[in-house]
Amino acid sequence: MTSYVATADVPDLKLIRQCVHCGLCLPTCPTYVVLGVEMDNPRGRIRLMKTAHEGGVSVGSEFDEHIYKCLDCRACETACPSGVQFGKIVEAARAQVEAQRPRPPLQRAVRALFFDVLLPRPRLLALAARVSVLGARVGGPILSALARGGGVFQRLSDMTALIPRRALVWDSLPGLMPAIGERRGRVLLFRGCVMRAAFGDVNAATARVLARNGFDVLAPDDQTCCGALHVHAGERDGGRALARKNIDRLERVPDVDAIIVNAAGCGANLKEYGWLLKDDPQYAERAERFAARVKDATEFLGDRGLAATPGGLRLRVTYDDPCHLLHGQKIREQPRALLAAIPELEVVPLEEADMCCGSAGIYNVTHDEIARALLQRKVERIARTHASVVVTANPGCAMQIEAGLRRAGLDIRVAHVVEVLDAAYGGTATVLPA
Repeated sequence: MTSYVATADVPDLKLIRQCVHCGLCLPTCPTYVVLGVEMDNPRGRIRLMKTAHEGGVSVGSEFDEHIYKCLDCRACETACPSGVQFGKIVEAARAQVEAQRPRPPLQRAVRALFFDVLLPRPRLLALAARVSVLGARVGGPILSALARGGGVFQRLSDMTALIPRRALVWDSLPGLMPAIGERRGRVLLFRGCVMRAAFGDVNAATARVLARNGFDVLAPDDQTCCGALHVHAGERDGGRALARKNIDRLERVPDVDAIIVNAAGCGANLKEYGWLLKDDPQYAERAERFAARVKDATEFLGDRGLAATPGGLRLRVTYDDPCHLLHGQKIREQPRALLAAIPELEVVPLEEADMCCGSAGIYNVTHDEIARALLQRKVERIARTHASVVVTANPGCAMQIEAGLRRAGLDIRVAHVVEVLDAAYGGTATVLPA
């Protein structure tokens, strides 16, 4: 007898059985590093999921606690000699939690607002983001003063601190940005939801860099959220619905060499559309074809090579690996090679660049104490580099690290790889030091 229900995704027993419980993943697991608890590492969670398959434990509060305490960073996948695909099984386990443990009405309402209303509607999300920034500027100092007494004001102050101070830019890209110089190909830019609503300048920089290197850049308006945050939070049906919409809308674009993504979490999810829709007879093959065309911007440019030589940038930078780029997509060398191609740019290695910063989607809101411990660890190591810029490739990481640097009183900027490249090509990157 199993403790799982057939109405929701079930952790794949074949994938679970690949784990040989060797423990090589333990030193790479952020929650184990912080807590040192056996049930809060991949081996312990896999044992819990396997026991639920055997009917030895229910999907109750303890199951919920340990499964959701995972950051889903997938560092364990990089360390695993057996090739366990931990992300796939932990996300299915979360779908079981959502199916079997109804949340209180307020939590359900907040999740519905976030997942069903805001994320699929970038303009509405952009409005919400700007209201949040305004609220942080006006109410932040007041909350900081009230937070000295702890309690709910401390919680609100910590959440407010995560709101970025950089200007939020709406993505107003044209439908086509023609290649500059010799044409090398044609790509489609996936504009995303958070990227489109708040990091439009990063999307614009991505398009300019691609065009500067000989690629026509298509940026169709008719696309929606990739569904990554839904899938990570156990809302897999919502994630599947968004995946179908993107496939329907974007597979119609002809003669595209690649679908380019500049947010690591989005890219990892888009590349797994085949797995997400594997049981859908109408979409399974289409999803596999779609996923095969997805490339991270740094992956694509790194593999194709830069056609145009960047100008020099006299900056000292360090690079932090987004978990879903390094561990989810196995992309490590390309971002570093792109930075190394910029003359005069000093790139300083970052200790534990492969360790999660604590952002992990909405983890820094739902598990703020662990996230804060991981962020402090990250900021301490960044400070040792004496860099003026931290370079990364994911919006959640950028916001989390920026908040940590600001809290520590460090005058260090945070920028996307493509923003640095764009600046080297003569673009305007307001996030970089003058």
